[in-house]
Amino acid sequence: MDRIAVEGGTPLEGAVRVHGAKNAALPILAATLLAEGVCVVEDVPDLQDIRVMVDILRALGASVDYSPPVVRVDARRISRTEVPEELMRQMRSSIFLMGPLLARYCHARVSRPGGCTIGSRPIDLHLKGLAALGASIDEMHGYIDCRTRRLHGAAIYLDTPSVGATENLMMAAVLAEGTTVIGNAAREPEIVDLANFLNRLGARVEGAGEDTLVISGVQGLIGGQHAIIPDRIVAGTLAIAVSMTGGDVTLENVRPNHLGAVLTKLREAGVEIETGRDIMRVRSHGKLRAVEQVRTAPYPGFPTDLQAPFMALLSVAPGMSIVAETVFEERFKHVSELCRMGANIRVDLRTAFVQGVPRLTGAVVQASDLRAGAALVLAGLVAEGTTVVEQAHHIDRGYQQFDEMLRGLGARVRRLSQS
Repeated sequence: MDRIAVEGGTPLEGAVRVHGAKNAALPILAATLLAEGVCVVEDVPDLQDIRVMVDILRALGASVDYSPPVVRVDARRISRTEVPEELMRQMRSSIFLMGPLLARYCHARVSRPGGCTIGSRPIDLHLKGLAALGASIDEMHGYIDCRTRRLHGAAIYLDTPSVGATENLMMAAVLAEGTTVIGNAAREPEIVDLANFLNRLGARVEGAGEDTLVISGVQGLIGGQHAIIPDRIVAGTLAIAVSMTGGDVTLENVRPNHLGAVLTKLREAGVEIETGRDIMRVRSHGKLRAVEQVRTAPYPGFPTDLQAPFMALLSVAPGMSIVAETVFEERFKHVSELCRMGANIRVDLRTAFVQGVPRLTGAVVQASDLRAGAALVLAGLVAEGTTVVEQAHHIDRGYQQFDEMLRGLGARVRRLSQS
């Protein structure tokens, strides 16, 4: 497995372009199964999860040309509606395929999904919603088998505003007979991007970005072209890295309005931020301040995907900060690794108390998941000596060439490959 070595002490400076959003690209690639024509998706990041999704589409019979950052999908000759188990287990987001397969081919068979170990992420909301649309669901020996003669519109209320369930049910409903209303829907920008893609193909989705979605079913979808929105989590991670190192960096291809809660907390921590329509300048003199409380929440709240990177920042911000994780109950696995580097963090259930320390010290640490790995790299940027982050493949699932991106801004980062 690859490792990433970081030599701390260098401010990040320069400019960097943020790549397209993984969390928008994955459901959009799944949605290409709904189209009766060719779909061209642009600004798709070159990530392991994307490659797994491409392999799944090919395994189902789609013709896929992936020349990063463009994916061309022709799903007119799908020959299979069962997602291969070995691919399903590599990526939790493959659960998105249930809705499109059911809607267009009336059958979907998947195994229980895999992904990062950050806590329970039950798919009950997906299954309840699909059942409400008219699917019969059998679960046996780790497999989920869904069938229908035709999906029908329904009124669905999500117990929690699940992003995955909202997207899966939206895709299923676009070809259902009648109108579907999804209440307490998630509002993330990635959901808006998916709705825009579907509407470009001829779907009728209204209310994306609000808590109620209305989908009027259509007979079929055509092909089309679409560019993925910028990755707000990558942009946020880079902004935090600049803030920690006392740097000055311009982020290009960003949507600052997608980062409202994050920018508010960075400014509370003493960071200077200037924003334009698709550009953002982050400046820090390295004099950070503690933040009274950071509480993760569904969009537009503070994103759980940036909790670990922001905790790395707070670990070197003088004073006491409190971080409450409300989304995933096991998303504090990075705490013990940060403490190995000298951080002073105490966890009580789902709340972390972070007492900023004057300095961190390089160490060999383990990336337990995608965002934890990014947080440890950021900690290494300000630590004395060398930090080696093992299990770097987790980071590669969400950040395209993260080490190269940071090196382009002056960081002393290198990848250590192991055979």
